[in-house]
Amino acid sequence: MDSHKDSFLKDFKDLYGYPNSPNTIDEIRATHFKRLDGLVYLDHAGATLYSELQMEAIFKDLSSNVYGNPHSQSDSSSATSDIVREARQQVLDFCKASPKEYSCIFTSGATAALKLVGEAFPWSHESCYMYTIENHNSVLGIREYALKQGAAAFAIDIEEDAHDSTSMRILQHQVQRRNEAKFLQEERTGNAYNLFAFPSECNFSGSRFNLNLVKRMKEDSARILEGSPFCNGHWMVLIDAAKGGATEPPDLSQYSADFVVLSMYKLFGYPTGIGALIVRNDAAKLLKKTYFSGGTVAASIADIDFVIRRKGIEELFEDGTVSFLSIASLSHGFKILNSLTISAINQHTTSLARYVRKVLLSLQHENGISVCKLYGTSASKVLHHELGPIISFNLKRPDGSWYGYREVEKLASLSGIQLRVVFATLVHVQNILDYLTRIFSQILRLAMFAGMIMT
Repeated sequence: MDSHKDSFLKDFKDLYGYPNSPNTIDEIRATHFKRLDGLVYLDHAGATLYSELQMEAIFKDLSSNVYGNPHSQSDSSSATSDIVREARQQVLDFCKASPKEYSCIFTSGATAALKLVGEAFPWSHESCYMYTIENHNSVLGIREYALKQGAAAFAIDIEEDAHDSTSMRILQHQVQRRNEAKFLQEERTGNAYNLFAFPSECNFSGSRFNLNLVKRMKEDSARILEGSPFCNGHWMVLIDAAKGGATEPPDLSQYSADFVVLSMYKLFGYPTGIGALIVRNDAAKLLKKTYFSGGTVAASIADIDFVIRRKGIEELFEDGTVSFLSIASLSHGFKILNSLTISAINQHTTSLARYVRKVLLSLQHENGISVCKLYGTSASKVLHHELGPIISFNLKRPDGSWYGYREVEKLASLSGIQLRVVFATLVHVQNILDYLTRIFSQILRLAMFAGMIMT
């Protein structure tokens, strides 16, 4: 193990760990993550682990203070309202979003934030929903709202020039429409609103998207889409930062996206069930809210079709009582992130991922067949700085056939390694136990000194 660590530190000692933290990474793991003793947890993309220090601070906070429903007027409710207001500002600061330009809407998660955009977006039969082929299902699901309103929808691939980051080409997939005949007679104005959605980092491959896409799509859609009829109208941009935000949150002072979604447990593990939609104030005014609920109206009458909705962006879109105790817990999570710093977390996790990719690519069977197939990268780009700390791979047998994902998961678990596996073609199990054990013993040695992977 020492030789592996020495090899790693030879190349990455300046990137590994958290130099601004009062504790070394070994101390952090030993004191704040004692429950990980004997366990290698490699599914931070699924759920980041909260630290024991964080939970102690949350418990002390909740057991020492009285937080009332913020929709009330008592002293405890006013204190809660202050906490919620401060939490909104912390979320905006996290993405360098000015409160003069952006608002923070709390939701039950990143998926709920995406759903809110989809159902309230001003779709029309002239609109278009465009999204990158690499996207989370929750982003893809917005397509249902677009198609139902007669809008077009299609996926795209983006090709960037390796030598010129400002040069890119969009490859458009098949255009999808639904109930097109229903809207044929409607007048076309050319003033429709279109939506482009992409992740800051792909959940599967770890590929990071160039955030210059925001500016280019909003200012030069005609050139980007090369004369496509869908280049007309007003383009708005949504960034899914649920995964990418954990190591490299989008800087909205530079990339003025209209919508950004975040998931809090992806950032610091606890609380779950809470996310945020950061929305540009001008864009929020275009959203069409249908449903109203407690907290979103100033007045309503049960036996008359009468309702006065609240004017504030947060008040209008946060249905019911927000999860105020969870929101009160956010400050302790952000305190952990700020003590480590996002830049150090990014460097730390990137260094680990780069090293592991390099080692996985070097593994070979005795007959020279490569053991691992990596996705989202290649041998020539394994050290590419635009890859996030996700490694997606399959394992091959000596004859070139694939090992089943359940086999890999089981052997990893037996070795104390927690991985995320996704569905793949099942293959027949035959004499793999000894070989996979040897493979995972190598991975285990690499991972044991990895410490806390904040992603």
